[in-house]
Amino acid sequence: MPSSRSAPDPLDPGPAGFGHRGLHDGATFIENSLVAFAAALERGAGIECDLRLTADDQVIVFHDADALRLCGSHAVIARSTLAELGSFTVGNRPIPTLGQLLELVDGRVPLLLEAKVDERFWRFGPALLAALEGYAGAFGVMSFDPRLPRWFKTNAPHIRRGLVISDKLSRPKRWWAMMLADPQFLSVHRAVIDQPWVARARRRMPVTCWTIRTAAERAAAEFHADALIWEADGRPRR
Repeated sequence: MPSSRSAPDPLDPGPAGFGHRGLHDGATFIENSLVAFAAALERGAGIECDLRLTADDQVIVFHDADALRLCGSHAVIARSTLAELGSFTVGNRPIPTLGQLLELVDGRVPLLLEAKVDERFWRFGPALLAALEGYAGAFGVMSFDPRLPRWFKTNAPHIRRGLVISDKLSRPKRWWAMMLADPQFLSVHRAVIDQPWVARARRRMPVTCWTIRTAAERAAAEFHADALIWEADGRPRR
């Protein structure tokens, strides 16, 4: 049993946890692709994914700031329109939009949507809110940038908001980020998941842990978190 318990979590994915960027293998099922998301759905796992904002304020599902690693182009996502990115493919299919992901999932599993915020912070919140309008499934919006959950608290308090916390964040910066964000859940790096401040936070809100890649990491983290974000050999055994 866990050492401490948070309140019931509306985003609880159950024992299947959350597939990190979907269920991907680096070759056939590319990260943050509709194929990887479909594979996670088939497994019954929740989905964690990354969101970026295009130059024309469209929300796409993509991790990197540029398209080099996944698409072989130096195009910067924030400086490219959705149409300009339309010729790029991820897993032999176009880069998915958030709308396409929502249509695919259709409420079947919970979603953790991590917003990769750039210098256009004030445009990201409204664009993301518009893209989520009408979606009835369970989801939470989270970010390393505490200004985004704060924006949602102020402008859309009905949307569940979270803060992503790195193992590199100092104690003063972590305190400041928590105060500004006022999150309803945390997503904490596995290297610090066993620290006392996590257990204290968990008494007030659910805590997920990222990214679990091995069975040993899973064994070390699952005692300290409400749900695990996994990939590769970190996936739960059936």
